[in-house]
Amino acid sequence: ETLQRIVSTLANKNDEINNFIDMLNHTIRNVQVNSSNAISELDEEFDGLYSILDEMKGSMSNSIQQEEARKIQALQDQLSQCSNVLESSEELLELAAQSLDIKDPVEFLKAARQIKDRVTMASAFRISLKPKVSDSMTHLMVDFTLERRMLQAVKFLPVPKAPEIEPAACLVADNCITVSWRMPEEDSRIDHFVLEYRKTNFDGLPRVKDEQRWELIDYIKATEYTLSGLKFDTKYMNFRVQACNKAVAGEYSDPVTLETKAFVFSLDSTSSHLNLKVEDTYVEWDPTGGKGQEKIKGKENKRSGAPSPKRTSVSTRSSMRSSRDRFTGESYTVLGDTAIESGQHYWEVRAQKDCKSYSVGVTYRNLGKFDQLGKTNSSWCIHINNWLQTTFSAKHNNKTKTLDIPVPDRIGVYCDFDGGQLAFYNANSKELLHTFRTKFTQPLLPGFMIWCGGLTVSTGLQVPSAVKTLQRSENGLSGSTSSLNNIAQ
Repeated sequence: ETLQRIVSTLANKNDEINNFIDMLNHTIRNVQVNSSNAISELDEEFDGLYSILDEMKGSMSNSIQQEEARKIQALQDQLSQCSNVLESSEELLELAAQSLDIKDPVEFLKAARQIKDRVTMASAFRISLKPKVSDSMTHLMVDFTLERRMLQAVKFLPVPKAPEIEPAACLVADNCITVSWRMPEEDSRIDHFVLEYRKTNFDGLPRVKDEQRWELIDYIKATEYTLSGLKFDTKYMNFRVQACNKAVAGEYSDPVTLETKAFVFSLDSTSSHLNLKVEDTYVEWDPTGGKGQEKIKGKENKRSGAPSPKRTSVSTRSSMRSSRDRFTGESYTVLGDTAIESGQHYWEVRAQKDCKSYSVGVTYRNLGKFDQLGKTNSSWCIHINNWLQTTFSAKHNNKTKTLDIPVPDRIGVYCDFDGGQLAFYNANSKELLHTFRTKFTQPLLPGFMIWCGGLTVSTGLQVPSAVKTLQRSENGLSGSTSSLNNIAQ
């Protein structure tokens, strides 16, 4: 047996070495291919640079030729003007020489006056004998000293260093997560960042390979990013960031794990009323429910079906109730499958527009199968009745308090088990609708009643910041909020 184990170990090691050899050969091929690609890209870059330089050379040569033509034209114009002036002066000199040979004094004086006037006005005395343009072309010379130094300093793009996520600057609130990071040193060549995240139930990296795949957000220009509209259906989320320049992406940062706990539950279909059709977090009134079921001694049989998947320990699981009878009669009730035993929790409920009657609240596990939410001393709820006319009320221990406020289309439920508070909010505006104050003595289950319509429950939500602020204000103003518990007492 020992020899067999040793041989088996050696065989496994051989397999590992063979796999490693295959990986090395694959890596060699990749290095060759990637090197060829890098050379091709380098050729393209230098060809592009040559093209730019050639274009600049053509443009500058054209400028020199244009300047040459302009100067030559100016000098030729000046040369032609001088030639014309010189020709005129020579004619005048010849005329003067002829006048000197005149013997008649009167004719001589007359000719002399004419020559004097013409010489005085001769253009030879007014013409500029300075070239209009210089022969210098040095102003069109270029100095590539700086550019040459820059080109000589050209190097391959470095791989960006790994960013560093700053946990203290990261924020988890209102089902949003803001991740903040920094570069270990200044790098002007960084073009963008890539953020990756994944959900996990472990305080650290997932312990099972590929347990959750990374979700990617690309082309982030800033050094922080906010993920919004999340459902916190796991306890944690992993984050990592990499920096990218034009050519290459750097190493990922060390992963950071942020806590994202929130209250998550489904509806417990194993104990819902037969007239309710339940699917995960949606419940709908079904008037035909149970009609096809066999009746035994006037009682409804239980429908077959798989229980809700377990999310927490057995002690906090309403599946312990699976042995009890379903809700029946006019209760039309379904409960959540996860109990609240401590802490602060929040969830939201949206009713269909044509829903005739529904209740939202919490209850102890001892709610009877014929009981309705709010009609026992162990359940609390708000009730909306849209039959004939709309009524909005808070109920506990079969006592009702009318709420003279509009019914929101989405209701937020806040439960502070340890603080003894159950509050209902307009989930859109976070306006407080009603607060129950009591001391909870048993685990609580979310409860829902529905008649003619449907309800959608949103879980995995954190307690909103606005609700926390209102709760602090509420607690600071003791006795300012009415309580049906106090009324009942």
